[in-house]
Amino acid sequence: MKLAYLYVRISTDEQKRKGYSLPEQEDRLLKYCKYNNIEVKGIYREDYSAKNFNRPEWKQLFSEVKKKSRGEDKNILFIKWDRFSRNVEYAYEMIGKLRKYKTTAMAIDQPIDFSVPESTVMLAVYLAVPEAENTRRAQNTSNGIRRAKLMGRYPNKAPIGYINVTLMDGKKAIVPKEPEAEIIKWVFNQIVKSDQKISEIRKIANDKGLICSRSHFFRVIRNPIYCGHISIKLNSNEEQIIKGLHEPLISESLFYQVQSLISTKIKTTGRKEDLRGVFFLRGFLICPICNQKLTGCFVQGRSKQYPYYFCHHGCGIRINAIFLNDCYQNRLQELVLSNSSIELFKNVLEDQNIKTQKAGYLYSQKLIERKIKEEWLTLSRGRKLFIAGVLKIDDYNELKKENQVNIKNLKKEARDTVLKLSAIDRKNKIEDKALVEVFQKFSKFDTQDKKYLVNLIPPIDIDYKTGDLSLDLNPAFSKILSAKTHRKNNKKNEFH
Repeated sequence: MKLAYLYVRISTDEQKRKGYSLPEQEDRLLKYCKYNNIEVKGIYREDYSAKNFNRPEWKQLFSEVKKKSRGEDKNILFIKWDRFSRNVEYAYEMIGKLRKYKTTAMAIDQPIDFSVPESTVMLAVYLAVPEAENTRRAQNTSNGIRRAKLMGRYPNKAPIGYINVTLMDGKKAIVPKEPEAEIIKWVFNQIVKSDQKISEIRKIANDKGLICSRSHFFRVIRNPIYCGHISIKLNSNEEQIIKGLHEPLISESLFYQVQSLISTKIKTTGRKEDLRGVFFLRGFLICPICNQKLTGCFVQGRSKQYPYYFCHHGCGIRINAIFLNDCYQNRLQELVLSNSSIELFKNVLEDQNIKTQKAGYLYSQKLIERKIKEEWLTLSRGRKLFIAGVLKIDDYNELKKENQVNIKNLKKEARDTVLKLSAIDRKNKIEDKALVEVFQKFSKFDTQDKKYLVNLIPPIDIDYKTGDLSLDLNPAFSKILSAKTHRKNNKKNEFH
């Protein structure tokens, strides 16, 4: 052995538990090299876990070994094999890679003579012991956390809105942390009371001081920890709920009320939803050759993809989806309600207790205006206390910042209330045309609503070349449509 690189490594927990230190390892390795006349080509110091080789210093060392692969044989020296790796599989893989670059890994306290076949048995032992130790330690930690949770304590890192503390008896616990705890209470109440989108509520919460990502926010509103419960995972499909010893931020009933609302307020997005939106007639179109249902997909063109309905039985039928969708929509928009139906719907709208709903929004509007005045008054008092020297500059700035956020959110709520009142007024003053042309807004319907409507009024007698089609109106629809609509549809059926 003539040349060697020295590799010393610790992880924080090992230093506490076993007393390992980088200088002590380095000193021993340098003495070993001096005694054996080995030239030290470099020293690499690592403060990283050995569960894999994705370590900054090791990467640099490995890159250096690859660069000098054409010279004489090299060595990497460390104290023990657990400094090299704590995973048998990765260790053997790395030993093989080093061998390709004429480099040998060696522990000075646990030497291995690779020229002796039987020595590989000792290497397996040296590598397996640290991995077994890691696995046992992880299992003990997991069991300890599980026992603590079964007793109602939360030993993990505190979720947002709580902070970890140590009680007088030395046990760990979590307690509410302000202002996050108060904001989380507001979030749960707002989801139930308001018809705002969850994304809008999250933005307001962020403005108030709840700093978390979108995915973290959704984990927060699904976490039972906030209603005083602790979730313990039994296996991949089952979990156990334990009553916690910590102080809950919200009631149990409020938490489960929010869970029931989440599914209706979160809209799914992605490729699958896009396909449903474009091919809303899929399942209602029949192949004129084999009488099988047509499906839909995108076809790649020169610059973009184009949607088509087609037969997957090889009949060669392919229809532009946008063209056929428009034909159906145009035919649907020809449907108008009869005069008697219009009068009936007007009466239904009047019976929806719109006046009571409007009174509630007007009360909310006055309440918001009063809160805004109170915020301005609080800021004015704070300014006077600051001028008088009672309030420090940092406290005043914090008060001002919080006050501005509250006013901003209250003004947004005020704007939302004005929009709701405007919507009620539009309902009250609805024109006959809006009721007559009941399907004019079909293109703006949600995908689910479009599919539901197509199921109620499916297309029939379709000419795939011209896009000409009729609508299959059931008796209930026939009773509420005008005679003009009936004549158009009957004429179409006679033509076909």
